[in-house]
Amino acid sequence: MNVVSPPAALRGITEEEWRIRCDLAALYRLVAHFRMTDFIYTHISARVPGPQHHFLINRYGVLFHEMRASDLVKIDLDGNVVEDGAGSKPVNAAGFVIHSAIHAAREDAAVVIHTHTEAGIAVSAQRQGLLPISQHALKFYGHLAYHDYEGIALELEERERLVRDLGPHSAMILRNHGLLVCGRHAAEAFLNIYYLERACQAQISALAGGAELVLPPEQVRLHTAAQFNRGGDGKHFDMAWASALRLIEDGKPDYRS
Repeated sequence: MNVVSPPAALRGITEEEWRIRCDLAALYRLVAHFRMTDFIYTHISARVPGPQHHFLINRYGVLFHEMRASDLVKIDLDGNVVEDGAGSKPVNAAGFVIHSAIHAAREDAAVVIHTHTEAGIAVSAQRQGLLPISQHALKFYGHLAYHDYEGIALELEERERLVRDLGPHSAMILRNHGLLVCGRHAAEAFLNIYYLERACQAQISALAGGAELVLPPEQVRLHTAAQFNRGGDGKHFDMAWASALRLIEDGKPDYRS
């Protein structure tokens, strides 16, 4: 079970919110485990159930490998902190702009992950974007969005363009910037960023080799994308998430604290 009792300072929150906090803290630890961090920058967020569209995001300054459920900050779509006793928990403004845009517009985007990895940034700077040269990349064939770079994401007006460019997709390359994925739950978002990151790593390695690349025919690309996107298998997500959690279960302090 991925949940323990919340600390006394957070006893007023619902059981459902505490479960989401534990899953989100686990996501931060997993992103650190797979070396997809950028010091204290980039963000992962999770929406809290309810009509207000409140969501949880990292306390600015906490490293991903040390993130705990109690370190997460609950904010509204205007960036206001909406939990008691959280005045000393700063939030990165750029993280708020990007994540609030997606959470406000997409009911299915319960979890949003944004990264600045070496491979992700490198592919984001390549004109052709993600090439269909690996099985990992084909998961996103016809299901990947792009958003042009506008500078550090501090301007609220960019939110409308972020949402427009993402459209119905669950993965987007932010040009000259990095990667963004979303999911209906933590497990789906984790697998999306894992596959997208691996696809970018494979592309950079393949291009560095200098040899002519082999691209699967169009029908194979479409067929593989359809296989990946034919509908989420709940049992597969449960199995993958349980396996992922075993990778971080011995981390100190406990991410569920």
